Amino acid sequence: MKTVDLNCDMGESFGPWQMGRDAEIMPFITSANIACGFHAGDPATIAETIELAMRYGVSVGAHPGFPDMQGFGRRTMSFTAGEVFDIVQYQVAAVKGMCEARGGRLRHVKPHGALYNQAAKDMDLANAVARAVASIDRSLVLYGLSGSSLLTAANEAGIAYSSEVFADRTYQPDGSLTSRTCGNALINDAELAAQQVIGMVRDGRVAAYGGNVISIAADTICIHGDAANAVEFARVIRNALENNGISIRHPIYANDK
Repeated sequence: MKTVDLNCDMGESFGPWQMGRDAEIMPFITSANIACGFHAGDPATIAETIELAMRYGVSVGAHPGFPDMQGFGRRTMSFTAGEVFDIVQYQVAAVKGMCEARGGRLRHVKPHGALYNQAAKDMDLANAVARAVASIDRSLVLYGLSGSSLLTAANEAGIAYSSEVFADRTYQPDGSLTSRTCGNALINDAELAAQQVIGMVRDGRVAAYGGNVISIAADTICIHGDAANAVEFARVIRNALENNGISIRHPIYANDK
């Protein structure tokens, strides 16, 4: 039986400003990527989201991004590899400490937005991210775009990685995600997203822009928690996976042992 992880970006509210429907989505997923306060989130939101994930038996992950609240971490930024190492280490350490203070464990790290996309292509940045994760806890799993430099860097750093695919994004022929600046970047129909997910998980293939079909590895599927239809997406995709005989669970982490 094929097995896949279903993850969601969460904890992105800030003060009185609410982002996402975390409590409604949590029952459908197996891993939560919690914003660390740089691109979104605040200490109270981080704590609440950790506790919510623990209540549902969902694995807790850190979701570090660039220090860019105004741009929600999605704007390209210029940082040295050393600076990226520091900002990732800082954010992951904070969420790990808050998780452990509540009797939980941090299981994985998934970079956010522009940091994720830049590190997927830039080996220096990818190495900085992987080394920062390894410096905190070598049992943490690094989530990265399938086939990207992030996964190569994780392997070179001696830490586990999980190949991530996206339910609601379209792909380019080189395996990268279509830029959000393009009109065809997002898939807004839950049924179409579910069809794409099944193809990636079951067949290891996805239709890219221009009609090319490319190979892709899918260990974990991302659902964006800030999307207006995120709850519907989570429900439809989970049902589609189960109806196709695909088991949904978080990865077997080294720190489970």
